[in-house]
Amino acid sequence: MRATLILAACLMLAHPPAFAQPEVPNLPPIDSYTAAGLTDWQRNFKTRALAQGIPEQVFDLAFRDVQLLPDVIDKDRRQDEFTRTIWDYLDRAVSDDRIASGRKALKDNAELLGQIEDRFGVDAGVVVAIWGLESAYGAVRGDIPTISALASLAYEGRRMAFFEAELIALLQTMAEGKVKPEQLFGSWAGAMGHTQFMPSSYRALAVDFAGGDRPNIWDSDPSDALASTATYLAKSGWKKGLPWGVEVVLPPNFDYDIAGNRTQKPPSAWAAMGVKPADGGSLPDTWGSVILPAGARGPAFFVTDNFAAIETYNRADSYVIAVGHLSDRIRGGTPFVQEWPRDLRALTLDERKSMQQALLDRGLYAGQADGKIGPLSVAAIKALQRSMGRIPDGYASTEVLDLLK
Repeated sequence: MRATLILAACLMLAHPPAFAQPEVPNLPPIDSYTAAGLTDWQRNFKTRALAQGIPEQVFDLAFRDVQLLPDVIDKDRRQDEFTRTIWDYLDRAVSDDRIASGRKALKDNAELLGQIEDRFGVDAGVVVAIWGLESAYGAVRGDIPTISALASLAYEGRRMAFFEAELIALLQTMAEGKVKPEQLFGSWAGAMGHTQFMPSSYRALAVDFAGGDRPNIWDSDPSDALASTATYLAKSGWKKGLPWGVEVVLPPNFDYDIAGNRTQKPPSAWAAMGVKPADGGSLPDTWGSVILPAGARGPAFFVTDNFAAIETYNRADSYVIAVGHLSDRIRGGTPFVQEWPRDLRALTLDERKSMQQALLDRGLYAGQADGKIGPLSVAAIKALQRSMGRIPDGYASTEVLDLLK
């Protein structure tokens, strides 16, 4: 069980929290980046860092052993939540092993998690679920040198401003004596600790819950990391006592134009349309939206403001649903009732671009053929589906490609 869980956690360490991953445009090949090029970037970055108040001795210590990491650049260009179907993602993220280990983690840390829940008002099950997804409950916190990872991604240039800002935040933390270079290991994207905080998130939101001299998210004691995650969610709008969402069943005549666009309505309005919880009962007593992460053929969900709070940690719907569902399962909940459309597959970048170009050619799409499936793409797909007598769920799939042939 432990080996399976650790393997799955390694797959989850493929993203930093609260970090949106845009589509990768045409970029130079990875082997065009060199150690000499990294040195040139480092020299220029040092000037910018010192101008922002970073002590020179801190900079030199941090970059003493910096290395170019081509694998990090490669991983940044191929990210899991965006290259697999949601059901494949959930099969690994909410596996039986991860659920069992989560229940054990919740039990073993019951006193600590109870204190965190009481103080911050965030469901301990959700905190544990994030812990499980990000580091296999602390077993896999990442072994990539953080400075080298951030430097490699800044040098690549696609998001230089973002990664340089993260480096500045980390150098400021070092200058304050809150972390030592030998502690700085984490994911390929520079996320660190039990719950994979980026350096800027550490500075803004990390808390010293264990009573040490600084928030410590790196060492074996998870107290500060778990409390910091609860703080993160609380400051992102978490509402105590609300679920993240519930699986729902939609009526045959459901208006799909109001699904998937985060249109919020009171539960009475959704109930009047025939939207019902899949396992019976009533909808949560709060305004919410209906989303279809796999289109009309897959499960539907009524999601609350707490879905949006988790989304600030990682913006992929697959990640948010994984956190929510893992939390439910850890608490004793059941699997989803409705089946995923497992005969479908994720579209490649080229297929998404081709689909958008075909929609442009038909006058249905007002955006660019860049492979990014946003609101304009969804609206165009819905228009195509309606024009051909199909359910207008807006889901980009191989079925849509077939309609465009």
